[in-house]
This record gives sequence, C-alpha cells and structure tokens, in this order.
Amino acid sequence: MTKRIHNPRISGLATDDGQSIVEFTLVMPFLVFLLVGICQFGLAFHDYLSVTDAARVGARKAAVSRAAAGGPCQAARDAIQATVSSEQWSAISTRITCSPGTPGDVGSSYTISISHPFTIGLPAIFGFNAFAYGGTMTSSATERLE
Repeated sequence: MTKRIHNPRISGLATDDGQSIVEFTLVMPFLVFLLVGICQFGLAFHDYLSVTDAARVGARKAAVSRAAAGGPCQAARDAIQATVSSEQWSAISTRITCSPGTPGDVGSSYTISISHPFTIGLPAIFGFNAFAYGGTMTSSATERLE
C-alpha cells in the first residue's frame, strides 16, 4: 500500500479562488466604455433638447413682439439668450437666423433656426483608436405673427 502525501500548494490550484476577479478585470473595461458612450450620447441629446426649446422660445417671442425695440428678431435673440446656458450661447449666438427680418402682416410667420456644433467622443481601449464624431445639429421653429 502506498502512502499518499498531502501537499496544500498543489491542492490549492484546483479551487476557483480568484476566478471572479479575473472575469471582472476582463469585463470591466467594456462596461466603462459603454457607460462613457451613454454619458456622451446623453450630453449631446441634452444639447439638442436645449437648442430645440430655444428655437421655439425665440420664434414665440418674435411672433408676439412686433413693436419691440430693435424689432422682433432682436427680441427673439434676447429670449434665446435667456433660455440657454452661457456655454451654449457662446456656441450659437452667431448661428441664429430669423426670417423675415422685418415685421410682416398679422398671420405671417416668423422662423427661427439655430445650429449648434456637437462632438461625441470615446476613449481608446484595447488597442482600438479613440472614437470622435462631430457635427452640427440644427433646429428651427415657426410661429404665426400676432
């Protein structure tokens, strides 16, 4: 009969200790990448909603401000500036168009168009290059002159 020798180092290799931490380290970068992508998309969508709301507010202000000092388009710009953040205002202040430029007859319409630059970026991961996409979102709103 042979005697079996118990070696704790060899028997420890057969356990699953540490498997979960290895799986976690393999999956975690992908989860972080996904979370950063969701945050970037959320920020771009927030900008889109803000610009769309600003165009609507500006068109409404132009429609009800026929006799405003500086004209309806200036009243619309002032209303848009009060609606958006200072960071957004610095990006869109030169990209606002108002038509027509002069007050028309009651029932005619004012259209405010705003274009806003945006970028969505994701960091480099696992040897893949960083991803960056930029463009311009445009929103317009039309209101009847009262």
